[in-house]
Amino acid sequence: MATIRTANFIGAITANVYMLLVIAMLIARMLGQLEIGQRIGLASTLALIPLAYLLVVGLHTNRRGMYFVWLILMILFLLFELVVDHILRLDFRSVHWAVVPYVMFFFGATGGMIGVAAQAGKPWAIVTTLTFLIMATLAFIQRSMTGL
Repeated sequence: MATIRTANFIGAITANVYMLLVIAMLIARMLGQLEIGQRIGLASTLALIPLAYLLVVGLHTNRRGMYFVWLILMILFLLFELVVDHILRLDFRSVHWAVVPYVMFFFGATGGMIGVAAQAGKPWAIVTTLTFLIMATLAFIQRSMTGL
């Protein structure tokens, strides 16, 4: 089994790669490249693999309960995205009452990834927070431009 240090590094990399993929997806949408955005979104669900690994490793270590909340929230969000966006292909973002809970779910899950990344140290916490802020800003810009 991996050391805590390795798991922390995997968590930090996963958090940042995921957010960078979301940034790329948002930019693709803003540029009208919806198909590319869809493919990037599908690729981002691959973060389920390292997150599941981190969950298993975490269960064998002395992690705080909040760590598991962060991981489980992100895993549930990615599963939701996979099922609703890529398997069922539901257009739930145009349903006004569904948008606010979805945005809360998205920011709760991705915000928790800052905590996961912070386990690797302060520099990772700073980088991940900056990546999160860029992603959040682009999410609101993209929403106002495209309605997605």
